[in-house]
Amino acid sequence: MDLAIRNATIVDGSGRPGYRGDVGVSGGRIVALGRVEGRATHEVDAAGAVVAPGFIDVHTHYDAQIFWDPQLTPSVNHGVTTAVAGNCGFTLAPLSGRAEDADYLLRMLSRVEGMPLATLKAALKPTWKSFAQYLDAVDGTTSINIGFMVGHTALRRAVMGERAVGQPATPADLEAMCELLDESLAAGGLGLSSTLSMTHSDMEGNPVPSRAASQEELVALAAVARRHPGTWLEMIPGVGTFGEKEYRVMTEMSLAAQRPINWNMLAPTHFNTAMTDSQLAASDYARDRGAMILALVSAVPPKNRLNFISGFLLDTLPGWTDAILTLPHEEKKKALKDPEVRARLLKGVNELGNHPLAMMFQNWEQWLLDETFLPHNKTWQGRHLGEYAQSVGKPPIEALFDLAVEEDLKTTFSPPAFGDDDASWALRGQAWKDARCIVGASDAGAHLDMIDTFAFSTQLLGEGRRRKLLTTEEAVRLLTSVPAEKFGLKDRGNLAVGAIADLVVFDPDTVACGPVVTRGDLPGQENRLYADAVGVHHVFVGGKAVVSEGRITGVAAGKILRSGQDTATVPLH
Repeated sequence: MDLAIRNATIVDGSGRPGYRGDVGVSGGRIVALGRVEGRATHEVDAAGAVVAPGFIDVHTHYDAQIFWDPQLTPSVNHGVTTAVAGNCGFTLAPLSGRAEDADYLLRMLSRVEGMPLATLKAALKPTWKSFAQYLDAVDGTTSINIGFMVGHTALRRAVMGERAVGQPATPADLEAMCELLDESLAAGGLGLSSTLSMTHSDMEGNPVPSRAASQEELVALAAVARRHPGTWLEMIPGVGTFGEKEYRVMTEMSLAAQRPINWNMLAPTHFNTAMTDSQLAASDYARDRGAMILALVSAVPPKNRLNFISGFLLDTLPGWTDAILTLPHEEKKKALKDPEVRARLLKGVNELGNHPLAMMFQNWEQWLLDETFLPHNKTWQGRHLGEYAQSVGKPPIEALFDLAVEEDLKTTFSPPAFGDDDASWALRGQAWKDARCIVGASDAGAHLDMIDTFAFSTQLLGEGRRRKLLTTEEAVRLLTSVPAEKFGLKDRGNLAVGAIADLVVFDPDTVACGPVVTRGDLPGQENRLYADAVGVHHVFVGGKAVVSEGRITGVAAGKILRSGQDTATVPLH
C-alpha cells in the first residue's frame, strides 16, 4: 500500500457511529478499511484521532487566488479537499479577447468580492479566452481538488461588452451567450452561476451585469445546463425576505435545467424567523412543482469586518458610493474629513428605511473596532466604538471617521454579529440538519479583509461540539456525504473501499478555528484575514499528503473537476 492510517476512529461520512480501525490506500483510492494487514510506504499512527472523508466546500471564489496560491490556503489547513469556485456569476472565463473586458472583470472582482486590485493586477495576466483554456491554465497546479462554475457576468461581458452593464440582452446576445455557455460546460464547467443581489455592484458602483438580466434570459441560460451531465445551478436571488418573485425565478431555472439550484446564504436568527421561514419556503415551493432549491446555511453567525478601503456593504448606503467609495485613496481620505461629505453620509444612513440591511447600520456605539493599526490605538482593538467615542468626546460615527482617516483607512470595524445568541444558535443547528440545506457559504477566496468563514469546516466541528448541537459523526456527514450527494461528486464524501482517498485526520476534542489575524502575504503587498486550524493533523488528497503534522507540504495532489467526468447528474425526484 501507499498509505496506511492506523488506530484511528473511522468516521465514514454516513453519520453512523465511529469505530476503531485502519485505512489502507493504494493508487489514490481506499483499498482496505478496518483491520489492515501488511505495511505501507507511508504509515500514520492516528491513535486518539478521527479519520474522515475530506471536507467539501461548495461555495468559494478561488478563481483568482489559484494563480498565486495553488495550495488554496487556508481551506487546505481546515481539512477541505474539494472546492467549487466560480459562484455568484463571477468567473475569469470565458473572455472575449478584448483587453477592456478582462480588465472589467478584474476591477469588478476587486469591488464585489473584496480582492485587492493591486493583488489581481500583480498576479494575473489573463492569456486565455475560452473556458477550456482557463481550466488548462490551472490544471495540475493545486493541492486540493477544485471545479468551476461558469459565471453569468463573464458570459454577458464577453458577448455584450460595455452593454452588459444595465442593458437588456437582444435575442442575438442571448443566443450567443447560450452558445458560449454550451461550449464552456462541454469543456468541464460545473454549471451556471448568477446573482440578482442588490449588494453586488462593480467598481463604478453600477449593478453587476447579471443584475440586468430578465427572467427569460436566466431561464434560457439554465436550460443549456440540461444538455450536459453532472451540472447544476447556483445563484443569489436577492437579500432579505423571499416571496413569489424569488421562488418563481429559481424554480423555473431548476425546471428548465432539470437540475438542482442552490442559493447563498441562509443565516437564521431568533429575532427574524419570518425571514428564515420565507427563504426555506422556496424549497417547498420548488418541490411542489417538481424542482429542487437548496439553501446554503452558514456555520457561524455572519460577522462582517468592514473598512473604508474596500467599502463593501458600505456601498449599500444611499449616497456613499458617489460621495467617497469610488474615489482614489487619498481623495477618499480628504473627502472623509470634509464636514459637508460627512453630512451626506449620515443622511444616507438615515434614509435606509425598510432596506434589508437597515438593521446592520444602527446602534453604532455597539460596533466593534476589530483591528487597529497605529501603536497608540492598539488599546482599542476588540472594544466597542462607543467606548472609543466617549474617550475622544465625539459621536460614534464621527469618531469612526476620524480614526479611519488617522489610520490611512486601514481600521476594520464590524456591527454586532447577528444571531450569536443561544436561541439563534439552536435555529442554526436545526438548519444544518434540514434536508433543504447544505452547510457552506464559506466564500473562501473572497472578501479577504472582511470575513473568516473560509474556516467553515472547523467552525462547524468546533462550535457543534462546544454548543452540543452536533456529534462528530453528524458534523462530518454534513461536511462530506451530504454535499457530495447533492452535487453529484463521484466517489467522494464517504470512506468506502474503492472511494477516492481524500482524507482528513483530526482531534475530535480540540478541532476548531484558530485566532483570526491579518497577514500581509498577498501579491502587491496587500493584506488578508487568516486563521490556522486547531486539531487538524493530516490532510490527504488522492492518498498524497497535502498537510502533514499540521504543516502544508506544497504537493500538487489536486485535480480540476470537470462536469460529467467527475460529477454525475443529480435527479430532481
